[in-house]
Amino acid sequence: MTAVNRQFEELREIVAEVLEIDTDELIETADFVEVYDADSLRAIEILARIEKKYKVEIPQSELAEMRNFKQVVEVVTRYAGG
Repeated sequence: MTAVNRQFEELREIVAEVLEIDTDELIETADFVEVYDADSLRAIEILARIEKKYKVEIPQSELAEMRNFKQVVEVVTRYAGG
């Protein structure tokens, strides 16, 4: 497994755990609020776990861009590489 694939799977696990769903239920483009009933606290928790896991600081202003899994991956890639 490449580093990029490993990071992708780690992010998938983090997001699914915070949303309290199985990883196979996580659809890349599904809106967290509309599909998974996520609230702002869950978004902050996703951000905090990512920052801790990758030892990176992502501005909270990026939360607005992190509305689905695909966008989470894009933001993390910008700040943590991948």
